[in-house]
Amino acid sequence: MNQIVKPATSLSLPISGMTCANCALRVEKALKGVPGVTDASVSYATETARLEFDGTPATLAALTGRVSEVGYGVPVTTERFAVEGMTCTGCAAKVEKALSAVPGVLKAEVNVATDEAVVQLAGEVGRQRLAAAVAEAGYHARFDGQSDAAGETGGDGIAALLRSEGFMLVASAVLTFPLVLPMVLMAFGSHAVMVSPLWQLVLATPVQFIAGARFYRGAWSALKFRSANMDVLVALGSSAAWGYSLAVMLGFGPVGGELYFEGAAAVITLVLLGKWMEARAKRGTTAALRSLMALRPRRARRFGADGGIEEIGIEEVGVGDRLQVRPGEAVPVDATILEGRSELDESLITGESLPVARGVGDKVTGGAINGGGVLTVEATAVGEDTTLARIVALVREAQSGKAAVQRLVDRISAIFVPIVVAISLVAFVGWLLAGAGLDHAVVAGVSVLVIACPCALGLATPTAIVAGTGAAARAGILVRDVDVLERARRIDTVVFDKTGTLTEGKPRLTAMKAPGAEGDDSALALVAALQQGSEHPLARALLEAAKERGLAVPAAASDVQALTGRGIRGTLEGASLLMGNPALMQEEGVDISASAGIAGEWEAKGATVLYLARDGKLAALFALADSPRGDAAGAVAALKAEGIRVVMLTGDSPAAAGAVAGRLGITEVKAGVLPGDKAEHVAALAAEGRHVAMVGDGVNDAPALAKASLGIAIGGGSDVAVETAGLVLLRPLPSLVVAALKVAGATRRKISQNLFWAFAYNVVALPLAAFGLLTPAIAGAAMALSSLTVVGNALLLTRWKAPALKGE
Repeated sequence: MNQIVKPATSLSLPISGMTCANCALRVEKALKGVPGVTDASVSYATETARLEFDGTPATLAALTGRVSEVGYGVPVTTERFAVEGMTCTGCAAKVEKALSAVPGVLKAEVNVATDEAVVQLAGEVGRQRLAAAVAEAGYHARFDGQSDAAGETGGDGIAALLRSEGFMLVASAVLTFPLVLPMVLMAFGSHAVMVSPLWQLVLATPVQFIAGARFYRGAWSALKFRSANMDVLVALGSSAAWGYSLAVMLGFGPVGGELYFEGAAAVITLVLLGKWMEARAKRGTTAALRSLMALRPRRARRFGADGGIEEIGIEEVGVGDRLQVRPGEAVPVDATILEGRSELDESLITGESLPVARGVGDKVTGGAINGGGVLTVEATAVGEDTTLARIVALVREAQSGKAAVQRLVDRISAIFVPIVVAISLVAFVGWLLAGAGLDHAVVAGVSVLVIACPCALGLATPTAIVAGTGAAARAGILVRDVDVLERARRIDTVVFDKTGTLTEGKPRLTAMKAPGAEGDDSALALVAALQQGSEHPLARALLEAAKERGLAVPAAASDVQALTGRGIRGTLEGASLLMGNPALMQEEGVDISASAGIAGEWEAKGATVLYLARDGKLAALFALADSPRGDAAGAVAALKAEGIRVVMLTGDSPAAAGAVAGRLGITEVKAGVLPGDKAEHVAALAAEGRHVAMVGDGVNDAPALAKASLGIAIGGGSDVAVETAGLVLLRPLPSLVVAALKVAGATRRKISQNLFWAFAYNVVALPLAAFGLLTPAIAGAAMALSSLTVVGNALLLTRWKAPALKGE
């Protein structure tokens, strides 16, 4: 956020949080105090600030910071669009620089692997202004509705581009082949085929200036911005070879000098081949995101007021609309089934390979494919609020981000090309001074220019991130930002919340006893009256038990008060009711010692025991059991096998928690933990020097998720938990925790491998070229191969699949 506002410019900045004209005056006064601001006018009515600047630079960070200091905010919006024409990180850096110079742009990030730009804006910055900045840098911006970057449905844009570049590649190869053939035959001792110098010129020139025009355009655009990229190297190297050959042919070079028309043509053809194959491979890394986006339905069938069905665009569907989903169709939006029963394929959304049975009352996700039944559903979320839209947004956000190591590579790439040019000049002059002759000096200098590859460096990290996050998404694992990959790699302790995470989250009443005057059913009816309206899993279990028994439940209790982490209190027919755990009973002075024996028996079996008190006297106690998830024990064993410490947090009693932990193989249990104390336990582990991952699903897990080195929200969790976590698991399977850590590790390893090969290639190749051991044609082939190696290595990640564990 250090963009400098250009001198002698004005800027309109939105301001949030103002409630009166005095607020506007405070903001105005604060902004006038920012160095470089000559005038500020803030309107409360329009909630905008109009700023004028002098010749002193002012940063947007300073402006937004000053507004925050006086208690107000600057709303930030995000614009995402495709950028066409980029070939390496140098191109991405140029576009970033151009976009950052636009007044109102807080931050710009450009990803060469996805060909996307993500721009954070403060103020009204039109798309035309952003597109103009990209165009000035020598590239083309395409916005939503036009873009295919990172996976617009169908891939028509990328496919058309590949066809166009493929045609140019074939034409270039056809013209280059007669030039290269004599060189190949000579290697086998044959001199039967020779091409005259004039024909060499005729064949090489179209390749140089038509097929190679993209490199000249890219080089000119880079030099205009005082930067350099791969296009500069290719244009310089091939032009030097072609120009030197022309000079020799016209008698301006050394008598009898070699012609390198075939080298110049071969370099351009091989680089074109490499870029074409690279584009295809890069497209493969974004296949997962394109598959998700292809799920988005375009039409829906809506029931009208008269009961008839009309077909409408998906954008016309509103919350509460009744829709029909026929066999084989995709569910248009998130919805609840009103009528019908079917099996739905949710594999591309959740990673679940088998169709899932759904009936009346069940929720269905937009994009899931309906099986054989006709469904009537009611829309519950539309547009950007649907699960599929949120998944796509999360994946795109992660894929467009930059890891810390990528920022280091970008800085290296920025100085890479000037260093290569310097090495080329040193090699050229060095060979001349050594008396090797102009021919040898030209070959060495040109080979250095052509063999250097900033592309491999620039693609090493983003291609691995795109491939890894895409593979994770297919398995039902969403990575919220790229820094998560680094944090996940270091995890040595995993803390699980018990209920709803290691267990099904669907407790059921297994036993009850009313030692007082109340009978069992009467006590359960009182509990149902007290718990009506509660969404707590234990409350739902008690209400369901009362319903199954057909009990006559009194009217809802009055003065109901939820006691977080302990229980609930209320009044019914003049009696004071209190229900909760032993800690609440002790706190309220309710004697439960008489039931200690039976409560201990229930807890030893893993049940949670709740007590009901009426007017301060124990009225009943209830045992509720929640079954462990089928894959939980396997997940714990797999984590331990990786040397990871596993801890379970729960509000249950030590006996009940120990019983569940014993079944799952967990030896470290923190029982009796209040919801507000979970974060403290996580912090305590971190204080020991542990790198902690917290796994939870509820609202009360959110603070702990935020406190952990890595927060993991498990499927079916609350919105708060999902928004707080760094990793989101779309299915409620503890085994996906193991898979998430593995895919993060695999992605990080691919990044390391790619960077190693990219650096190693340049370290080895540049000296070989400088010492004259390579021809320009061989150097061009090696350069193209280096980029393909990096992208191809990243592409292997797309084959990654979550490991199957016992119980899944």
